[in-house]
Amino acid sequence: MTAFPAAGSGRDGWRKGILLALCATACFAALDTSAKFLTESLDVLQIVWGRYLFHFLIFTIAILVRSEPKRVIRTARPALQTARALLLLGATFTFWLSLAFLPLAQAVVIAFATPLLVTALSVPFLKEKVGLHRWSAVVAGLFGVAIIVAPAEADLHWAQFLPLLTALIYAGYQIATRIVSRTDGTMTSMFYSGLGGMIVTSALVPLVWTDPSAFQWGMLIWMGALGGGGHFLLVQALTVAPASLLAPFQYSTLLWATLLGYIVFAELPGANTLIGAVIIICSGLYIVFREHRRRLAADA
Repeated sequence: MTAFPAAGSGRDGWRKGILLALCATACFAALDTSAKFLTESLDVLQIVWGRYLFHFLIFTIAILVRSEPKRVIRTARPALQTARALLLLGATFTFWLSLAFLPLAQAVVIAFATPLLVTALSVPFLKEKVGLHRWSAVVAGLFGVAIIVAPAEADLHWAQFLPLLTALIYAGYQIATRIVSRTDGTMTSMFYSGLGGMIVTSALVPLVWTDPSAFQWGMLIWMGALGGGGHFLLVQALTVAPASLLAPFQYSTLLWATLLGYIVFAELPGANTLIGAVIIICSGLYIVFREHRRRLAADA
């Protein structure tokens, strides 16, 4: 979800990268499951606050131990880093708010529209050229979203638009990340993403504050560890394997979400969700394939 250092080469590195990426997606699915569980007893804003607070503390300690603090916190684009942090915070809040109303797997699938929206937004913001093939994949993917959001036999729930809003906000975050990666390193961007979210939620959380129980405090710390651990595993994966290879494995999140949704909440995705998921995932994979071919042609 950010710009990463150049990947290592070799099949052994690629296998390690795939394994690390799968573990990262498992962490993120467990994080979302924990958030959905806590929405039954805590306000979403307070849950987001706890996730950012403990993620930031864990990540900051790791940085101080492993890196030069001055190098990590130095940024050439403070305004853009601030915008990135706000976008990521908005995406987190809207997605977890949707989990209070929607099945976990359904929310995850709708949010899979992010790569489609990144492709569309790359035209005006990154001045990239998107050909007919990729535009067709974007349209097909959005059709898959429509199948999930507005099935003919069910009433439309307003919360079904929240994961789509999440995808739009997160696409903006990814675009901003691509731009800031030209001047700032990965760890710098991750530091400011966590710092911004912690500051904003700390200022707002008194408005909805409920004294957490010991169990709820433990859950919030657990979520911070899952978020920090997931991002760490993803960074490590992308240091040993190319992003184009790992991108398709992000869709394993649906498998984790379906499994955890069934175990924790007794939820199973409906037919419309499964049909829409197939269309969205195929569209996303096709875009990854076309972008990989385009980069190979540019490097030739």
